Formats: sequence, C-alpha cells, structure tokens
Amino acid sequence: MTGRLDRKVALITGAASGIGRASALLFAKEGASVSVVDRALPGAQETVAVITKARGEAIAIEADVSSAADVERMIKRTVDTYGRLDILFNNAGISARTLAFTADLSEEDWDAVLDTNLKSVFLASRLAIPIMIRQGGGVIVNTSSAQGIGGGPLVSPYCASKAGIILLTKTMAAEYAKQNIRVNCICPGMTDTPMMSAYFSSLQMDFIPQGRPGDPEEIARAALFLASDDASYVTGAFLPVDGGWSAQLVVPYKQGP
Repeated sequence: MTGRLDRKVALITGAASGIGRASALLFAKEGASVSVVDRALPGAQETVAVITKARGEAIAIEADVSSAADVERMIKRTVDTYGRLDILFNNAGISARTLAFTADLSEEDWDAVLDTNLKSVFLASRLAIPIMIRQGGGVIVNTSSAQGIGGGPLVSPYCASKAGIILLTKTMAAEYAKQNIRVNCICPGMTDTPMMSAYFSSLQMDFIPQGRPGDPEEIARAALFLASDDASYVTGAFLPVDGGWSAQLVVPYKQGP
C-alpha cells in the first residue's frame, strides 16, 4: 500500500517537538523523506530516531529559522541529500516573549517574535520556490494560528506575525499557482504542545466549543492533507484547526437571575 507522500521530500521546521514532530512522524509514515529541522538539535535527532526505527527516512538539521544563513544551509543540505524538495512546511514558531500590552513591549520583544514566526517563512520560501519551479511544482504549508484570525490582548507580536503568515500565504499562492506551486496554511488553536501546555493551568477550556485542546497529531493530519495530492485544487487557503475557537464570538452574559 502506497502512502500519500511516497517519493516526496519534505522539510519541516520546528520538528523537535509538538506539531512539527507529529508532522514529521506522519509525513514519514506516508512515504516522505523528511528533513527534521530545529534549533534544538538533540530534539531533532530524537524525532529522526523514531522515524528511522519505523523504517522511515529522515535527517536532522540544526538551524535558527530567523537566520538567512541557517535557512540557506538547511535548504542546501536537504537538496544535497535527497536531490529535490517537494514540500516545505514552515512550522517553527515562538509565543510572545513577554506578556504585555503593546505600548509596554520592547523592540527586542517585537523583533524576536516577528523574525522567528514571519520572516522565517519568507526566508525559506524564497529559496524553496526556485527549486520547486525547476522541478515542475511543489507545496508550501505554513503554520499560522487561530490568533492570526482574531487578536487577543498581551500577545500583539504573536498575533501580528500569525496574521502576516495568512496574507503572505495568499500572496505566494496567487504568484506561483501557474508554476504548479500550492501554498496554504493551517491555523491551530490551543494545542497540547510543550510551548502551550504551560498556559493550560490558567485557562478555562470552555472558550473552545469542543471543550478541549487539540493534540499535535490532529494538527499534523491537517498539514498532511494540504501537503498531499488530496488538496490538489487547494491553494491560498487558511484552515482553522482549533475546535471551533475562531468560529464564535463569546458573549459574556451575567450569571444568575
């Protein structure tokens, strides 16, 4: 039985844990050779070990996706190893470094989040697109967020970066559709990852219509759909995977009579 990504080469950033690791494992299971990229090399190597134990194909690459030099190196290593690049999954991201209202943020707080979350998508895509054009096509999947659809207090750099990903996704989709390159993004909601789980103790999950956080594997399955030929006529889309969080406006009714 063939997988949905047989003979494809995928590069996934932020793949040492969370959504990135779940996606790397799933993409490999579906037949892709996977470049597992993360700034935490031991975590990337652990992801690769799980893949290879299951008889999949993967390599670990250490890279800071906010660095143009590192991004160039990760793309080159992938192409040098596998000869092509079919799927670029720009997944790496960080949450707000400082929880604060916008006027109380430092320039360093702003730049750190925008560089890692948004600039990185530009840096990797501008190198991957020419490779994909020469190959006759390819797929780019970007990780935005439910908070790229609707904002929230105290995390303005995060919201701005994730909203920017949605419009960058749409722009690249329109620019390169005729070159057989599809560009889409997923918008995860609260997901049980190392980055987000620390916040769970202070949250009431009833703000999510389904009443629970998502599992990384649930987000990975959405990314797989967009990366595969199952989504061959889908480009420029942003797909909320958030248990209904972005589908509602919460009305704060008074309690009691």
